[in-house]
Amino acid sequence: MAYKASDTKYNEMKYRRSGTSGLLLPAISLGLWQNFGEVNVFNDFEKIILGAFDKGITYFDLANNYGPPPGSAEENFGRIFARNLKPYRDELVIASKAGYTMWDGPYGDWGSRKYMVASCDQSLMRMGLDYVDIFYSHRYDPGTPLEETMGALDYIVRSGRALYAAISNYPPAQAFEAFRILKELGTPCIAHQIRYSMLVRDRGDSLFELHKECGVGCVSFSPLAQGLLSDKYLNGIPENSRASRNFTLKGDFVAENTGKIGALNEIAKQRGQTLAQMAISWQLYDDRVTTVLVGVSSMKQLDDNISALANTAFRSDELETINKIVTQ
Repeated sequence: MAYKASDTKYNEMKYRRSGTSGLLLPAISLGLWQNFGEVNVFNDFEKIILGAFDKGITYFDLANNYGPPPGSAEENFGRIFARNLKPYRDELVIASKAGYTMWDGPYGDWGSRKYMVASCDQSLMRMGLDYVDIFYSHRYDPGTPLEETMGALDYIVRSGRALYAAISNYPPAQAFEAFRILKELGTPCIAHQIRYSMLVRDRGDSLFELHKECGVGCVSFSPLAQGLLSDKYLNGIPENSRASRNFTLKGDFVAENTGKIGALNEIAKQRGQTLAQMAISWQLYDDRVTTVLVGVSSMKQLDDNISALANTAFRSDELETINKIVTQ
């Protein structure tokens, strides 16, 4: 049976302007970093992507190296797009990035114009798209002049490969220069994607004023600190978890924060939320974060995350207590 999107998909989702651009992004977006690669079950993530769109999630965040293996998340998304979402292309914001290793040799990594443009073309081919809505420089390249990397983004937009330019994971000083260069080129940066959560705050706290000054939206990823801000780690490190496998979430980081997540969970209970919901709500209580990227492995997790939108208000005493917990 052909997919038909829900007629009520826009009823509950909230949308926020990305910086001073004209682009509105859903408060919660779907990141395809994990769980959407070749090693995962295609039917499962097809249900998640379509279910997300039915809930008003219009922004799908990819990168050339997402998988595993690298490239497979884009290939799988492309299959889902062709099978189900092509009639809704003008209702979708699809993003990709280039900046990490994708192929052998000196031209398959970092931020040269040659790599950026070639990688964008490869991403479009994998997804079967004429263009992406947002194309990111995935990380700052200290070996390439910023003028070259930003010039590549400008060219990618002007050539019709992307509608908007953005950056990801840039330190404050380099982010400011990137914003300046893109503005002078006439292709302003509309978003800066950063790792940000209750437990990992330094980068966001050092950038929010700069984002506001330069009219750049903030796209927050890893809002649950790789799952630590969820029920999973309240009683230590469970078997078969990321921390137990020493994957991207390290066991010592879990150990350092076990007491904090227990205290935060008590506040969440008082608010009638799960810890994960409160962690997302906390990011959205003001306008510093444009959209929160969530990564999920089931519709249940996605529904739980979206439910955070029901309560994004915080009393001042709640915010003070949370701040004391996470900074102690």
